[in-house]
Amino acid sequence: MKRQNKRLTFVVVGLVAVSLATWLILTAFQHNLVFFYSPTQVLEGKAPIHHVFRVGGLVEHGTVHKDGLRATFTVTDLRHSLVVHYDGILPDLFRAGQGVVVQGRFAGNDVFMATQVLAKHGANYMPPEVQAELKHSLAMKAKGKA
Repeated sequence: MKRQNKRLTFVVVGLVAVSLATWLILTAFQHNLVFFYSPTQVLEGKAPIHHVFRVGGLVEHGTVHKDGLRATFTVTDLRHSLVVHYDGILPDLFRAGQGVVVQGRFAGNDVFMATQVLAKHGANYMPPEVQAELKHSLAMKAKGKA
């Protein structure tokens, strides 16, 4: 094989390897992306129903029911609410009236099947997305009552 053909083969194999590595990285990145939505956005159909995503809001008072490791509660953005089912140990900071972000899949009929529950961490902490959505919901509620 001529020296020029060897170089060309080396370049082609290198380009194929780089392309394959890039494709694998982008595919893995796409599968690991988890987007955040409010209960209103989920119920309006803006969330990817067949993919994992996060929902955030406040845990409604009087809706937390525990049966061993199985928990059911309602997350609201003060406009709409979603019932959340979760099998596992809830975080210590989890309680009614507090901010929460849950990750999982939408099961339909206003029910969300969570695989992970993230409770607020500090006295004044709330994820920025949740805080913005709650402010928007409060403003909409105030306009509706005026």
